[in-house]
Parts: sequence; C-alpha cells; structure tokens
Amino acid sequence: MQLLNKAVVTEHLNMQAAIDAIEALLRHQDQNPNWIKSPDRLVIGTFSEDDKHSKGSHLSMPATIYDGEQEYTAVKLVTICPDNPSRNLPTTTAIITVSKNDTGEILAIMDGIYITQVRTAALSGIATKYMAKSDCESVAVVGCGGMAYEQLHAVLTVRPEIKTVYLWNRSHENAQAFKTRFVQDYDQWDVEIKVCEAIEDAIRDADVINVATRANEGLFRVEQIKSDAHINAVGAYQASMKEIGDDVIASSSMVVIDDLAGGRHEAGDLIQAHDNADCSWTWDDISGDLKELVTQKLKKTNDGITLFKSVGAARFDAAVALYVAQQAAQNDHGTSVDW
Repeated sequence: MQLLNKAVVTEHLNMQAAIDAIEALLRHQDQNPNWIKSPDRLVIGTFSEDDKHSKGSHLSMPATIYDGEQEYTAVKLVTICPDNPSRNLPTTTAIITVSKNDTGEILAIMDGIYITQVRTAALSGIATKYMAKSDCESVAVVGCGGMAYEQLHAVLTVRPEIKTVYLWNRSHENAQAFKTRFVQDYDQWDVEIKVCEAIEDAIRDADVINVATRANEGLFRVEQIKSDAHINAVGAYQASMKEIGDDVIASSSMVVIDDLAGGRHEAGDLIQAHDNADCSWTWDDISGDLKELVTQKLKKTNDGITLFKSVGAARFDAAVALYVAQQAAQNDHGTSVDW
C-alpha cells in the first residue's frame, strides 16, 4: 500500500491526466452503466452559524469502478471549514482510500485536497472544451479562493489560445496574491493577468467566466456579460446558495450539469431558478449532462451563452484517485507500507 501526501499527489498528478481520466470514465459509463456505482454523497452539517464558527459540512463519498477485469472502490472523506482561510489553512480538507474489491487490499491512502481541486477543475475544463467558442481570447476568474486556482489552470489547458485573464475577488488583496502565485506556479502560460476592482470589469469582455464562491445571490446580470460567453459555476453547492442569477440561467442556450441526480438537491443556482415563479427556466430545460457532451450525444449548436454547473460526484474523484493509485503502485510513488 502506498501512502501519498499532498506533495506527492501534486507532483505526480497533472491537469491533462485528470481530464483524460474523467473523460475515459464518462465514456466507460456510457458504454457500461452498471460498471460504475456512485451513490449520493452523505452530507452532515457541522456547527451552527455564530460569532465563533461558520457553518460547514462533512461529506462521505464512495464509488466503485469496474474496468472489465478488476473492480475498485474509492472513498473520499471531506470536511469543509469556511473559517480556515483566517487560520492560513485550506477551506476543504480530504482523504481518499483506493482498494481492490476482490481481496479488499488497499492500494493507496492519499491526501484528497489536491485531487478535489483538480477533478473539480477538470470537469470545468471538459465543459469548456466542448461548450466554449473555439476562438476564446479571455477568461474571468470570479472568486479567487482555493477552487478557483486549478479552475484557471484547467481552462488554459483546454484553451491555450487564451491571452488575457481577469481576476475579481471580494478581497482585492487575495486577488493580487492569486495572481502572484499563479504566475510563479504556471509560468508556461503566456497570459496577461489583470486584477479588477469591480466584478463588471472582470466579466465584461470575458469569453469564459469561472465562478467559484460561497455567494447566496446572483453575482452579475446577463447584460453585463458577452452574448456568447461560457460560464463554469462550481460554487453554490447547497440549495440555499446561489452565484448565477436567474436571468443568466434563463438566457443560456445550453445548461449542462456534471451530475443530474445530485444537482437536483445540491445545485443552488438551478434549484432556485426552477422554484422561482418569475423565472422561465425549469429542470425540464436542462440540456444534458457532461457524459452526453463527452460522448457527443449532446453538441453545441449555436453561439449563445452556455452554462456548466458542477456539484461533483464521487465517481469523478474515484477516476482521478484510481489513476494516482495505479501510477503510485507502478512507479513506487510515496511511501510503501504493509497493512
């Protein structure tokens, strides 16, 4: 069994590998739907909102993958701690185990923070690959927290022609820090990064808009963005949260979600749009899911606004974690221990 800390996972997992692993999973699921099992995550609320704590949550996310020869289980345990940035700690902490189902042998226990960030970003990268216009020149990052970092990396991976990045965050200082760190870590991208004082300045000319916040209401109006912009929305992971306004959702020519079953009770943006009697959009208007994009059963047909909503699902973590575990076993990454 391999023990893989965050440093080891980060060193041996790249964005393109994560994108490839998830696309392969989705094609595999389309061909053999019974070979992948991913029940709804178990979510337990933590704390009550007061002057000492923000509300958080603990999640348990199991999934099994059968590849035609061997079946594996990956289980991710996640704790979301909204107060952690003030402690100089990540908002999301996670650990993942990967095991073989025929013997129960544990192949790896690994830190799940980076895998969570990369797999979430990879989903947006895949959506951008299929939904954004082919001549993208700019991307806006709305919310410069932990999830936003790899989101930008994923978009640049699938759209390397992008030359301008706009950053906006409620804390201007954090946006500046994001810029400094990104330039240092990903100097292969020849892009100009601009930190914007106002959100409208960040999104006005953006061809792709990445949104990853804990907002409770829409952050911008449809008239503030380009008529053919593509939006990746990865925040608002609870029914009470919202970062994409109803007018943006109703005006989108395509609305695609990564996990339809989970989204119906977790995708706050879409849930609230559906429940709003003044909004014309309902769940009946959803275009499809990410699997249909990857298998080309769903294709972009016009140049209107496109929206990808991500809530995450255990099978996506499992696909990336299994790749990491197999690479670790083959190449002796991390620390090998008897169990």
